[in-house]
Amino acid sequence: MLVGEIMKNKGVGVIAVAPDQTMLEVLRLFRDSNIGFVVVGQSNDEYLGSLSERDCCNAVAEYGSEAALMRVADVMNRSVATCSTRDLLPVVMGIMTQRRTRHVLVLDGGDVVGVLSIGDVVKHRLEEAQRTEQELQDYICGTRYH
Repeated sequence: MLVGEIMKNKGVGVIAVAPDQTMLEVLRLFRDSNIGFVVVGQSNDEYLGSLSERDCCNAVAEYGSEAALMRVADVMNRSVATCSTRDLLPVVMGIMTQRRTRHVLVLDGGDVVGVLSIGDVVKHRLEEAQRTEQELQDYICGTRYH
C-alpha cells in the first residue's frame, strides 16, 4: 500500500506551531488535541523541525522545570523523518524503525501533506490482517467464490 492511499483515508493536514512558542503551550496543545507530535514552522508551507512528546520528555530530563518555559526552537528536532506519498508502507516502517521515531512527515513534491504515525501504521496493518483472515475463511468455507 502506498502512503498516499493511507493519507487519503486518514485525511491530510498537520498541526503546526511557531518556533517561538513555549514548550508549555505545546504540551497544552498536545493534551487538548490528543496528539503527541507537531510540525514547527513559520508558515503552513514551511517546516523547520518537529516536536514530539519524546522531545519534551528529553528536555525536562535535561533542563528540569525550566524546560516548560523554553522556546520550541530550542528543543525541537531539526532532523525530521520524512517520506513521500509514493513510498510503500514497509519503507516507512523501516524509516520509523531505523530512526526510532513514531511519526514521519509525509511530503508530496516537497509540500507537507500530513503526518503518518505508528498508530496509523498499526491501524492499517490490522485492517489488512483482518481482510486477509476473512478472505481465507471465505476460501476455506467456499463462500463468496463461484
